[in-house]
Parts: sequence; C-alpha cells; structure tokens
Amino acid sequence: MLLQMIERFLRDEDMTPTRFGRDCARDPRLVFDLRLGREPGDRVRRRVEHFMNTYRRSISR
Repeated sequence: MLLQMIERFLRDEDMTPTRFGRDCARDPRLVFDLRLGREPGDRVRRRVEHFMNTYRRSISR
C-alpha cells in the first residue's frame, strides 16, 4: 500500500525515486529497497506520508 502511494506520487510529481528517498528519509535507496520487499517501520512510514502531504501542499500554493 505505501509503495503504491509512493509510486503514484513519483508519477504525479515527476520525481525520481532517488530524490524522493533522499528528500524524505535521507535514504536514496528507500524506494528501490521497498520495491525489493523491504518493510518500513512506523517511523519511516509516517515520515514518508508527512513528506508527500507537505510537498503537495507547498506546490499547490
């Protein structure tokens, strides 16, 4: 579910997976690892969701 949300965000915002991981979690491999089956903890999940919500709000202004 989280990975699907991230993939949609990447498509909608035309952002690379590396930039996304670096900007939201200081982990440029985050998306690639999730694609390979990594299960994020609650802390990472909250950080990712917060980043996507904040990014969208800042762009729409």
